[in-house]
Amino acid sequence: MAADVAKEVTMQGPSPESIRNVAVVSNVGTGKTTLVEALAFCTGTVSVPGSITAGTTVSDFEPEELHRHSSLSTSILHCPYHDHHLNILDTPGAPSLAGEMQSALRVADGVVLVINAATGLRSEIQRLWGMIQEAALPCLVFVNGLDKDGTVFEQIVETIAKDLDVLAVPLIVPNARGAQLSGVIELLQDRLMTAQAGRPHATAGPVPQDYQDALERARRSLVERVAEGDDQLLERYVTDGDLGREALLEGVRSQTHQCRLLPVVGGSALKQIGVSTLLDAMVTLLPSPIMRARFHPIHGFDLQPESAAISREPLPTEPFSALVFKTLIDPFVGRLSYIRLYSGTLQADSGFYNSTRQVKERGGHLFSILGKKYTVIPAAIAGDIVAVGKLKDSLTGDTLCDEHAPIRYPGISFAKPVVSFAITPKQQAEIEKVSLGLHRLIEEDPSLEFHRNGETKEMVLGGRGQLHIDVALEKLHRKYGAEVSLHAPRISYRETIRSVAQAQGKYKKQTGGHGQYGDCWLEVGPVPRGQGFEFENKIVGGAIPRNFIPAVEKGVVESLREGPLAGCPVVDVRVTVYDGSYHVVDSSELAFKIAASLGVKKALEAAHPVLLEPLMAVEVDVPADCIGAVIGDLNARRGRIVTVAANGHLETIKALVPQAEMLTYATALNSLTGGQGSYVMEHAHYEEVPREVAVRIVEDHKAAHHAGVGS
Repeated sequence: MAADVAKEVTMQGPSPESIRNVAVVSNVGTGKTTLVEALAFCTGTVSVPGSITAGTTVSDFEPEELHRHSSLSTSILHCPYHDHHLNILDTPGAPSLAGEMQSALRVADGVVLVINAATGLRSEIQRLWGMIQEAALPCLVFVNGLDKDGTVFEQIVETIAKDLDVLAVPLIVPNARGAQLSGVIELLQDRLMTAQAGRPHATAGPVPQDYQDALERARRSLVERVAEGDDQLLERYVTDGDLGREALLEGVRSQTHQCRLLPVVGGSALKQIGVSTLLDAMVTLLPSPIMRARFHPIHGFDLQPESAAISREPLPTEPFSALVFKTLIDPFVGRLSYIRLYSGTLQADSGFYNSTRQVKERGGHLFSILGKKYTVIPAAIAGDIVAVGKLKDSLTGDTLCDEHAPIRYPGISFAKPVVSFAITPKQQAEIEKVSLGLHRLIEEDPSLEFHRNGETKEMVLGGRGQLHIDVALEKLHRKYGAEVSLHAPRISYRETIRSVAQAQGKYKKQTGGHGQYGDCWLEVGPVPRGQGFEFENKIVGGAIPRNFIPAVEKGVVESLREGPLAGCPVVDVRVTVYDGSYHVVDSSELAFKIAASLGVKKALEAAHPVLLEPLMAVEVDVPADCIGAVIGDLNARRGRIVTVAANGHLETIKALVPQAEMLTYATALNSLTGGQGSYVMEHAHYEEVPREVAVRIVEDHKAAHHAGVGS
């Protein structure tokens, strides 16, 4: 990415009342990015709307996005509009890139949910709606593609209300159906807004006579629904039989702010139809940072242990506080931290405190953001979203604040990876380059995970899906010049025993001078799953001197690192030393350590060892019509279905599935559900592997060991 940096602007900055921080979200293929381009064109931010196919959009500019013609990360568009300042957060729609959306929703004050008129409410919309509700964010819906034949706006609104279980109210009446659509009638303003080809703004005009009845019916329905949500408005409606324009507008705005109402508008982003109406709704109905704080204040904590929650007013006069919600490492500008100011004022090149890491920081330039274009600004105030350069120690999720008025906001919780791959540098000399590059990428995208498996010695990269991993590796190559190959990671199996067994471990060695002598009798037995390792000393009568017992335990522990079946760590066993003998001259700690190691190995072989595998607790959300195929696939993966429950128009399946069977699940689920399924998983516990499966695993481990790979 080649960033464009513009010279400092000196125009008057925004006030908190004028700011609107709005995340635009949707599933893939709804025309979301086209809508964002149309909004930028309508505000005058760009002179011509960009094209996705031509790679000229403002919000999609990374090479990986241009190659795929799809949004892969959240981009910010600062768009002044009349007396307002919009920060539009264009988020990616792919489920595997949900981490980008999580951070965007954290700093937004409102949301525009884009629904495609032709495809309707796919299951992915249900997931997005759940995220919006969890964040308690006021929301508008834009139904895109109303110019396509066969689309009926009123039916779509009814579907939204039913499927999302929300009071969805239309704020427009389309002036035609299908290809004849040229504008929308606004219920709150009683006017027709007609799009003009090549012009950013729609033209306002009177409502055509043949649409007066439709307007009146729609407006009457809107008035009734809004009045039912407010006692004062209901009393006025009962008394007067109507609500005035201002009262109706205020009722819609207030109930939207309280997340009790979902206003729905629509049009065609490609033809600029309905875009002016959406833009006006964004600044009129979605809250400023000040209004948002009244209904949903952002609480933090001071730095004292067990401190009570504290909050700051989103005012420039309050002490400075902000949250880092995105980090970019740009080859031209350097490190850029995207921050949302929650209070106070931040001057360029000023110092402040990172309360998360408890270190002092000094920022560089401040920038307003328009895609990859950064404009230097002298200062930023509460409520705004800006980029700050040259932060050394601050990462995504960190709180920045005034050192003399510290506060720490909760960090950003990213969903855990669901797919993992072992990676091998294509050039052995590039190991350090790969490691450094991936750690830098994780600074930019904390929903990635990278670690070296201590057991298998593999480098493992985890992400939310195949697309997530692929994009990360493309960036690794482009930005850091390192290439890797992917392969399935080795599973961290365990071994345990089924029965009790005893064995003698005896080590005797005689050379010139002092020899070596250690003799111990050990008993091994199983303990409940998950209880780990227990060591017990039952020596009586001094058969083994007390000072040698720690050496016995050490020998046992070291031997349990490699079990008798496949060389995997042994768990959930109790080892008891109950007898033995020693030599007053030749016995030593080393001799008893070796003796214990020999004894425990023999005892384990006699105690019916078995192989354990990690089971994952898997939660899958799928459309109801896919439930049979998905359950069948989970059963084929040796999974156990725990529960199946309805969740709106989705079905949620909870199951326990061996980790070894989940390595390719993301691709399989995508195929089974047409891309409409999603899942999360976490480690549950270890269970015994079925005998026929265990035989194959043991053979594979032995073959790998003989080949010099080890396990």
